[in-house]
Amino acid sequence: MVLVATAVVASGCASTVEGVAVRDVGANPTNVQPLRESQLDDVMLSIAQLNGIAGATQMEVVLSGERMSDNSDAVSDPDCLGSIFGAEELVYRSSKWTAVRDQVAREPQDGNAHWAEQTAVLYPTEQLAVDFVEKSTSSWRGCGGFSVAVDDDATSSIWLIDEVRVHGDVVTQRISQEDSDGWECQHAMSAVANLSVETIACAFGINDEAVSMVSAMIANAARL
Repeated sequence: MVLVATAVVASGCASTVEGVAVRDVGANPTNVQPLRESQLDDVMLSIAQLNGIAGATQMEVVLSGERMSDNSDAVSDPDCLGSIFGAEELVYRSSKWTAVRDQVAREPQDGNAHWAEQTAVLYPTEQLAVDFVEKSTSSWRGCGGFSVAVDDDATSSIWLIDEVRVHGDVVTQRISQEDSDGWECQHAMSAVANLSVETIACAFGINDEAVSMVSAMIANAARL
């Protein structure tokens, strides 16, 4: 699998009007101060916000932590681990991250109709946050158009990985589960200041819910 070089997703001005630089619609704010670990919880979205974005009413937090996950043994292609799962230790290992908050929400009953994950990660510098998003974008691009088997000892599934898209300063990728009546997820990521945010939103038919989650988390960071 050949990785494709990525454009800078945390770019600044992209166009001009009569000689004046104009930022892209959807571009992240540029005046956000460096964040501290004590502020990470305030970056995270409330369960009410998650339900609102997902169009759900009964999602609950089912997992919350301050460390990365490890699902590297569950995927058939470890190079595509970051396209399928969020907050993966192997994916973030070389990024020099310093702190993380990760949370998963879904309806508590079997056969849940929505699933969402939000991850906020701090780095020593703004450039390291940007570098991680760029590296992830390149990795995601390399997996676009491929399928990956996931076997976690409880269930086995095949996921089809779509091509990368960029919405302003937010990079996204859609993945869909085979033979699942339309279960699919949007994966999104962006960076602001010394923070990267990563989100996954899943449902039977997905739009830009993960993008909305990222935008709301970036807005939270900008208020701190």
